[in-house]
Amino acid sequence: MKKTGFVSHADFERHRTGAGHPECPDRLRFLSTHLPKTEVYSHLQMITPEAVDLDLIERVHPKEYIDTIQNACKSELQYLDSDTVVCSESYRIGLLAIGATITACHAVMSSEVDNAFCAVRPPGHHAEPERAMGFCLFNNVAIAAKYLLTCAGIDKICIIDWDVHHGNGTQAAFYANPDVLYVSTHQHPLYPGTGSREERGSGKGVGYTLNLPLAAGADDARYDHVFRNEITSAVTKFAPDFVLVSAGFDAHVRDPLANMSVTEEGFAQMTRTVQALADSHCSGRLVSVLEGGYDLQALAASVEIHLENLLGG
Repeated sequence: MKKTGFVSHADFERHRTGAGHPECPDRLRFLSTHLPKTEVYSHLQMITPEAVDLDLIERVHPKEYIDTIQNACKSELQYLDSDTVVCSESYRIGLLAIGATITACHAVMSSEVDNAFCAVRPPGHHAEPERAMGFCLFNNVAIAAKYLLTCAGIDKICIIDWDVHHGNGTQAAFYANPDVLYVSTHQHPLYPGTGSREERGSGKGVGYTLNLPLAAGADDARYDHVFRNEITSAVTKFAPDFVLVSAGFDAHVRDPLANMSVTEEGFAQMTRTVQALADSHCSGRLVSVLEGGYDLQALAASVEIHLENLLGG
């Protein structure tokens, strides 16, 4: 059995988004109630998030943008766009989410754990360097990747994004960077409208963005085929030193914001394939970070089976 870290904090529930918003505190509240009742929970290594240095965030988001988010969070329930909401606690909680992700990466790099899952909010993969969108303020995974590249001696990173929505922000952060292979499976067409196969990178980064858009209704077998073939081939060729996963669970058949047909077993299959790639190429070094997932029971069950398979289930 692997040593799997679990990084979260009760304060993530303090990022409030208003009545009826799908990215709500109940997502982590329900998860924190569900997981302790499961067998998997006793095997996890609990890790407390540490504070993050602003200079790490500035490697993805300019200081002016960070200041804009901080200033926006001085009042209650302010909309940054049609669906991205902040409250007075959101800036602090956004920094905590980044800190959780970097803490997890440090724990893996120091061999405190073999891999880790970060149960955080707000999510991050839609946040572009200078634009909050899609419920996201700061790009947690992109900032973690920059930390690994600049502070942890990692040369090549693969980011696998299986959230049902395309991670436009993460793609934008590394579109011209050959040191990061960004791979995304997502329903298409669907918000935010990006992520066609023709989007492959620019300059030295051409070929290091792999978008795998899927039609509505894609099920466990369809995802498994894509992961075992196209994703496995691309990651094997790239041979990363570290794997990051944008682990959205909104491709679940019960999720209200998409139209896919993935079950818990589908997420188990994806986890096994990605962990096997990490085992083959980078001594198992893998950190997954929560993105979407808006049916509370489906989210909790999917995270449980994800953790089970990170442990070696």
